[in-house]
Formats: sequence, structure tokens, C-alpha cells
Amino acid sequence: MDKYTIGVDYGTDSVRVVIVNAQNGEIVGTAVSEYKRWKEGEYCDPSKNQFRQHPLDYIESLEESLKAALSGLSETVKNNIVAISVDTTGSTPVAVDKNGVPLSLLPEFKDNPNSMFILWKDHTAVKEAEEINVLSKKWKVDYTKYEGGIYSSEWFWAKILHILRIDPKVRNAAYSWVEHCDWIPAILCGNTKPEEIKRSRCAAGHKAMWAEEFGGLPSEEFLVALDPLLKDLRSRLYSKTYTCDIKVGNLSQEWANKLGLSTNVTIGVGAFDAHLGAVGAEIKPYQLVKVIGTSTCDMIVAPKNEIKDKLVKGICGQVDGSIIPDMIGLEAGQSAFGDIYAWFKNVIFEPVEALINKNELIDGDTKNKLLSDIESQLIQYLTEEAAKINPEESTVIAIDWHNGRRTPDANQLLKGAILGLNLGSDAPRIFRALVEATAFGAKKIVDRFVSEGVKIESVIAIGGVAKKSSLVMQILADVLNMPIKVINSDQACALGSAMAAAVVGNIYSSLNDAQKYIGSGYETTYYPDKNKVEIYSKLYREYDLFTQLLEPVYNNK
Repeated sequence: MDKYTIGVDYGTDSVRVVIVNAQNGEIVGTAVSEYKRWKEGEYCDPSKNQFRQHPLDYIESLEESLKAALSGLSETVKNNIVAISVDTTGSTPVAVDKNGVPLSLLPEFKDNPNSMFILWKDHTAVKEAEEINVLSKKWKVDYTKYEGGIYSSEWFWAKILHILRIDPKVRNAAYSWVEHCDWIPAILCGNTKPEEIKRSRCAAGHKAMWAEEFGGLPSEEFLVALDPLLKDLRSRLYSKTYTCDIKVGNLSQEWANKLGLSTNVTIGVGAFDAHLGAVGAEIKPYQLVKVIGTSTCDMIVAPKNEIKDKLVKGICGQVDGSIIPDMIGLEAGQSAFGDIYAWFKNVIFEPVEALINKNELIDGDTKNKLLSDIESQLIQYLTEEAAKINPEESTVIAIDWHNGRRTPDANQLLKGAILGLNLGSDAPRIFRALVEATAFGAKKIVDRFVSEGVKIESVIAIGGVAKKSSLVMQILADVLNMPIKVINSDQACALGSAMAAAVVGNIYSSLNDAQKYIGSGYETTYYPDKNKVEIYSKLYREYDLFTQLLEPVYNNK
């Protein structure tokens, strides 16, 4: 009898579900549910780098997507679903009460952004991150050593400290804090008590400075020295962490009734979306897997006996058991990638939209259709026109720091820039420069791994940009001077979660075995254009020079 697993993938804008035949990888059910409040821009303020998500978005979309994916399946298939695993964005923590209920689900906090999940790309905690970095370098133990040596405002402790400082009501009500990837499995199991939630090795090791060497999280002494507001919080968090092949529990009766499934369905420990995306991409040692979407996450796994005591500077960390259990997972990434293209599209589209809406020569229905048509075609137009430009002919160089820099060497004070403009610099040239900038930022990461002694044998790409834009992928291959394989599946992260579920459900003994049977393979490979490799090598040197000139300027503001 065939066995089935469910992979749940929480992205920035929506949650996606796949139901997979674990024997042959056939996807028998799939669905996507967009977050309603997030779509309306609620609780966010991009001008302040504030990005918050309401837990109701997560709960409602989880139920909606699971029900949709299950609809139409036979009772035989439903009865043979054995496990569910979940991935989410991160670091995305939330303040909870003693029962593990996010404060924003309580009436008195329902519209307070500080009581909601603090999304991965929220950069309101720059000051706090810097304080962590300064103290870590003075302390007897450098708790950032396994996180690239630089703590980021995108991560767990910086975000918590920022909220505790600015919001006394949340500070007084918060019993503990939970990562999104830990909370969703707990919800499905019906037990959200902070002390009993099984915490993800991925989240804890890469974002919360957890390590077995330290005895878990940073010491109470360190945290109190950072700020007395953190006193006693450590004891209400966790000491143990778990890899994604471990069982959390079973599906609760409440969720079983909602979904028409059995309480025998097992629930796996959660992980970050990018990490399980790498699993879905069938990652092997020294393969660089790039998740390319609104931002990027770059991952490598390596045997522990080969990495040994090597520490890669300026990345998002290296953690024993993250990504693949019993291997060292190394993570880097860019704070903005596809987001930069979307930003440029909006720069062009917003005045067009305003002027058309003011125009009295066009009726309302025609305006709406026209605007919808323009917006849907704008990126495609820019892409097609940019593809016609010889990179040698453009003077435009862009810097990809629109949302700060994640790696190498995290610095959220940095801003994007466009240089080399002249009166012939049109929109397609600027757009191409932005694409090239994101590729140059990717090369910075590759260069850091290589310079620190971590080899890269091949590159695999997953995510929306990888699947949709041949221009971006070709430029990336040219800049890196490496072939890039793009996987077949549109849902690599959800597929990776389904693979993890297959291990949690005892269908396979390891993720490696699950990959063999559930993997989707690769749809295409982009090879470097030899005629452009040298051109991009020159442009990369110019990009590098400009970054060196600009960084001190932003640091001193």
C-alpha cells in the first residue's frame, strides 16, 4: 500500500501545501493560500523596515491550504497519509503567554504589531544587533562564532530585545518567545506550552546563538549584561534542540476533525523554508543550493570530519544538524533579490497608476483593466529589453543593498545605489544593472566560502526567480562562471518538507533515502557564456570598488 506525506511551506506572502506519494514522488494534491492581512499591508511600515505578520494569517491559511489540497483525494489516500512536516521563514519570532498563545491573539493586543510575528526581513533591531556584536567580542565566549561572527538585526535576540525596550505592555505580558517554525508544529499537535515545544536546530543554531559547546543558549550572565530586561527569559525558552527528522507528536483531535485525517498522523520538527528547500533540491556535500525569491538563502552541507574547527566568517552560521542531520549546514544569503526587481517595477508603475487614475478621458472599468495589464507586463517588458543590451555598452552599475546586507558581513545600515548614470540611461539599462548587482552580491558570497576554505563543486537554484527568469539565471551563471541547475519542482521547499515527513513517518530511515524516491530532478542547466565571463569579471571589480567606497559613508550616517 502506498504511503503519503504532507509538506507545508510558509513563505513570505502565502502558505503552500503538497501531498506526495512517498513511494514515487507523485504529487497528488497541492494548494496555495495567501495571507489576507499581509496582502493588505497591515501592520507593516516599509519606511521603518517594519514587517510584521498576524498569527491569524498563519492559522487561517494553514487550514485553507490543507483543506484545499486534501479535497478530491480518495479516502484510501487520506487514510494512508502518515506524516506532516512544516517549514517557515526565519528568524520570525513572536511573544507568547504561558500557554504559548501569541499575544496578538489576545483581545488587548489584537492590533499591536509588536505582539505579532516579527518577519525575517524586519530590520527595526539594528541598534540591538550592534550591541550584541560589541558585547560578544568582549565576552569570555564569543557566542556569535557559529553565526559568522556578526549578529544580524534579522535574528532572534535582537528582535526580542528591541520589542522589550519599546513596548512595556508586550514586555510585561510576554512569558516566552517562539519561532514561527516551532509554533506551527505545536499548533498541529495541540500543545503550545513554551517549555514543551520541540525547538528547531535550524532556528536555534543559526539565529539564536544556540550551540552544544555553550550548553545551549547564551548564558544568563551574558544576556543580563546585554540588557537586564532579558533577565530570567533564558529559563523560559529552551535548552535542547531537534533536527527535522524528529517527531514532535501526533495530529491533534481538533485538527484531525478539521482535515478529515487520523490522529495517527505524525508531526515533524519544523525547519526554515530555505533549509528544507535545499533538501527538496536534493542537496549533497559541497553543492551550493540557492533559494532565489524575494531574498536569497545560500546553503552548503559538509561532513563534520572535513569541516572540523573551520569557521567561515561573515555568513549566517554553521550548525551541526541543520539542513541535513549529522552534517554541518552552512548558510548565507542576500537580504533582497527579487524584492529589488519589484521595487524598480513599483518606481515606474506608481506615477503611471496615479496619472491614469486622475485621467477623465477613460472610464473606471477601462482604467482598472489598463492598469492591471500594464502592471502584469512591466517586469516582462523590462526583462525583454534588458536582454538586448550588451553588458559592455552600459555604464550603469548598481549596488544591491536596498534591504541592507545579510552576507557576507551583515550590515543593515547599508542602502542601495545606482551609479554611472548618463542621459542615455533608460529603464531597461537600469533594470539590467539591478539584475547584475544581485548576481554580483551572489558572487560575494561564493568568494567568501572559497576564500575560507569551503569548496563549491556545483550550484543548484530553486525558487520563483530561478523558475521564471532566464535573464537573471544566465547573468548569474556568467557572473559566477559556473553552471547552474534549476530543479523541476515549483515547490522545492514544500517538497523538502514532504521528504522530512517521510522520515518522521518512518517510511525512510534518512533524508538521503527520501530524496532518492521523492526528488523531482532538474529541468534545465544554465551554462556560462564564455564571451561574457570576462566582461562580468571587469564589471564585478567595479562593483566591488564602489561597495568599498560607499560602505563607510553609510556606516557614518
